[in-house]
Amino acid sequence: MIRVSIIAVSLCCLAAAPVVAQQANMTFFISSTPIGNGGNLGGLAGADNQCQTLAQAAGAGAKTWRAYLSTQAADGKPAINARDRIGKGPWTNAKGVVVAKDVADLHGANALTKQSALNEKGEVVNGRGDQPNRHDILTGSQPDGTAFAAGDDKTCRNWTSSTQGSAVVGHSDRLGLRDDEPSKSWNSSHGSRGPDGGCSQADLRSTGGDGLLYCFASN
Repeated sequence: MIRVSIIAVSLCCLAAAPVVAQQANMTFFISSTPIGNGGNLGGLAGADNQCQTLAQAAGAGAKTWRAYLSTQAADGKPAINARDRIGKGPWTNAKGVVVAKDVADLHGANALTKQSALNEKGEVVNGRGDQPNRHDILTGSQPDGTAFAAGDDKTCRNWTSSTQGSAVVGHSDRLGLRDDEPSKSWNSSHGSRGPDGGCSQADLRSTGGDGLLYCFASN
């Protein structure tokens, strides 16, 4: 019995090893858990820290991780484009699948689908038709990965508000209520909204999200 148990444990470890190795090599994931304070992520620094913390727990913390988020020009500070924060690529998920070769590919004919836009654990993120739907991923970005012009809030006050405002989200499963480009967009589908003002955790959940982030290794 002891010998059988040792063999079983060995086989289990051998099966798990490739998964761990792939996670260590991953350079893209969707956060499995939200910060939990709606659109108030603690700014870009707080969002980056969430990506780094989750990557560390998954065995990929040796890389520098950045959240795919834009900010708008405000208070004398210039806008920041999400596409400029995430390195050059290529980016692979936790199972070793390349989702985009470079920045141009990411914002063009990328390979992001429900089955490839995995979280750091290698799990599929709930999409349209699942309960609960979590496919609204925070980006605050236009389709080309650039920031919106100053004025109308598209970033929950540059990721510091959990009450008033709005945040543009993308659909990680590339599905929406209609068969149009915004519904299929991974990074720029629609703005958040809700009875609390648009940026609370409850508001994000009400339209099919959970305050999740796209995380990219920038080096």
